[in-house]
Amino acid sequence: MNLSDARPGQVVRIGRISDARARDQALRFGLSEGSTALCEQALTGGPIVLSRGALRVAIGRRLASRVNIQVIPRRRGRREG
Repeated sequence: MNLSDARPGQVVRIGRISDARARDQALRFGLSEGSTALCEQALTGGPIVLSRGALRVAIGRRLASRVNIQVIPRRRGRREG
């Protein structure tokens, strides 16, 4: 599954990032392989908005399509990030 497939409310773990350029871009946004984030919004045809703690970032669909993810269950009473 790719980040471009994420839906609002899902907690995702960043998996393999397909190429070095995409990996560099993701790192600039604070996303590295193995990190987790909450999908805040998935705008139709637009960016995926993720949050990690106090950080919110919008990832364009092109980059999001090159980032593999795993959806992980949310834990009750725990803030993600």
